[in-house]
Amino acid sequence: MKHKYIAKRYWKDKSTPMGAVDELAKKYKDVIDLSLGDPDQTTDEGIINFAFEEALKGHTKYTDFRGDPELRNELRKFYREEYNTDVADEEIMISASACLGMYLTLESILDPGDEVIIHSPYFTPYYQQIELARGIPVELDTLEEDGFQINVDKLEEVITERSRAIIINSPNNPTGAVFSFNTLKNIAEIAVKYDLIIISDEIYGAYTFDHDFISMILFDEIRDRLVVLNSFSKDYTMTGWRIGNIIGPREIIKTCQIINENVVFTAPSISQRAAIYALRNRRTIQPPAVKLYKDRVLYAAKRINEIPWMSVLKPKGTFYLYINIKKSGLTSSEASELILDKAQVLTIPGNSFGTCGEGYIRIACTVDIKELERAFNRIERIELDKDV
Repeated sequence: MKHKYIAKRYWKDKSTPMGAVDELAKKYKDVIDLSLGDPDQTTDEGIINFAFEEALKGHTKYTDFRGDPELRNELRKFYREEYNTDVADEEIMISASACLGMYLTLESILDPGDEVIIHSPYFTPYYQQIELARGIPVELDTLEEDGFQINVDKLEEVITERSRAIIINSPNNPTGAVFSFNTLKNIAEIAVKYDLIIISDEIYGAYTFDHDFISMILFDEIRDRLVVLNSFSKDYTMTGWRIGNIIGPREIIKTCQIINENVVFTAPSISQRAAIYALRNRRTIQPPAVKLYKDRVLYAAKRINEIPWMSVLKPKGTFYLYINIKKSGLTSSEASELILDKAQVLTIPGNSFGTCGEGYIRIACTVDIKELERAFNRIERIELDKDV
């Protein structure tokens, strides 16, 4: 957007196919929206009631700059109980979302020109967040035939003398891949070998279907170079509450705090109280939600694999499916637009998530199975030879 009052670094169009499809959707009636990862369920009633009661008690003011001490203590308990790992209070900061936590971390660790490796397909904001922090994003392609696991040899090939950090996202948005213990162990070893910081985005940690989630915090040898980002948005169906946390070395946490004081000051107090209840009651809150979305993705995957020009890997985690549409002969954007035009189903082109996403589309199973059934009934009626 070239304009004399806009900073020149924003003159270049940075819009994505995701935004373009969203605009197109407004032209249609009865659109089934499988685009954004915003769960259709309402936050657990217990969380809402507790937050309301806490607000009435006076928890409506600024909190400590690193977050409500009671919430930080609950996070320490969480890591002891779930991973048998001690996290010091000074290694924790509460942030107004994991997205903000990522930006604060990047702003804390990057000098101009530092490179940050992101495995592609990647969560769309990573790229521009790195650029906002004056870093250079470096894409590392992952492939469907490898289960979208990181290839260690390819990782070493993209490391240069300017490499500063690598962002890991498992369970992964958009592919749904869950990195194996061996993949994570190899990444840890490479980080030590090349003196890299690891930023591990673990916001879908509750959504693993085949085995328990493996957090990077379990690898003691990288604790001095590891930043873990978490969020209550997906694991607790609290997207609108905007609450997350950063765990990392004290020096990085302190720097994040200083930067945050000049951005949002503190995270929302009422949301932090809600997060306390969520953590304390996670073993009753999370299982029904995880089962609900697992049932949905398994149903959707079955329907996808019954359509001749579509395929998808067995779901491993998250509530996303990354659908291979290469047999259609269409680009990602063309396939997404065709599905919207002919079936009134909104999806996201795979190239929104990096260059290696061409040939794919992503859906979020954030509607109930009846709506998913309606969506795939429509999609399977598309006749490519006639409709393309």
